[in-house]
Amino acid sequence: MIMQFVHESVIEVPRARVFAFHERPEALRLLIPPWEHVEVVQPPSSLQPGTRVILKMKQGPIWITWVAEHTLYEKDVLFQDRMVRGPFARWLHTHRFLASGQGASTLLRDEVDCALPLGLPGALVRSRLSRMFEFRHAATRNAVIGEPV
Repeated sequence: MIMQFVHESVIEVPRARVFAFHERPEALRLLIPPWEHVEVVQPPSSLQPGTRVILKMKQGPIWITWVAEHTLYEKDVLFQDRMVRGPFARWLHTHRFLASGQGASTLLRDEVDCALPLGLPGALVRSRLSRMFEFRHAATRNAVIGEPV
């Protein structure tokens, strides 16, 4: 089953500042919710195309390796990664940073296009993604303007 998921929020700082947070070496670790059992094996060295990230995620008693590769990069506008190894038949994640409110604010938009594994209910995946991206956007907001997560 093909699924598309979008999560948006407005952060009251210019998009260059929000984008710069995502380029920080520790950003990925800060964006992983504490309830997720995820180990960053190889963090991204940059957001540039060709850069790979390796994660290990625990699903029940099983550890799954997730390898993602950055495919698009436009400074202060977007970056994109795709899963090259992992549980989904397809996973493409586009991170967009759109100017909002005369450019003083940022509309942070995450778009996920994925093909679900057989038997995995779309409603369950959508619910899990919603919770995860709520956390990620709050963590981003906290990092760039200091509000608590």
